[in-house]
Amino acid sequence: MKAVIIFNSQTGFTRQYAEWIAEASGADFMELSVAKKKDLTAYEAIIFGGWACAGSISKLNWFKDNMGKWPDQKLIVFCVGASPADSPEIMPSLRQNFTEEQFRRVHVFYCPGGLQYEKMSLSSKLMMKMFLKMLQTKKDKTEADQEMIRMISASYDISDQKYIEPILKCLTDPQEQPCT
Repeated sequence: MKAVIIFNSQTGFTRQYAEWIAEASGADFMELSVAKKKDLTAYEAIIFGGWACAGSISKLNWFKDNMGKWPDQKLIVFCVGASPADSPEIMPSLRQNFTEEQFRRVHVFYCPGGLQYEKMSLSSKLMMKMFLKMLQTKKDKTEADQEMIRMISASYDISDQKYIEPILKCLTDPQEQPCT
């Protein structure tokens, strides 16, 4: 299947996953800034990767705005975030990025990445510092709050190639249906 992976990465985690998927599948891959200038209709599958930011997928609107141009393509979105893969908030958070119609058409996946403060933009660093401070000053912290404080206090990497397996299966399986 002729596929392309388009990605938007802030600190490198999304780029790493895009590269892993491209290497394993033989798909082309390109940054979003390049893809915006291309005609992607010749591809049978279009995969978009973006990073999570406060429950939203970065630059996803470009993908959603162009879905109408790709009526016959398999559409896949993967989101890379700082939460562990088994976090119960992930799928509801991902789902809120799509209308019901879009969600029925798109295969959506989550890949855990991590945090790399040294590569973040100033605004992202400030947002994370404010979030950390809010958690630290919260009264009656839950166990989940304590874990979140521990996780976001420093850079870390929980990315792993094993998280691309469902994406690769989706890409190669003609019977694979989008999330519902």
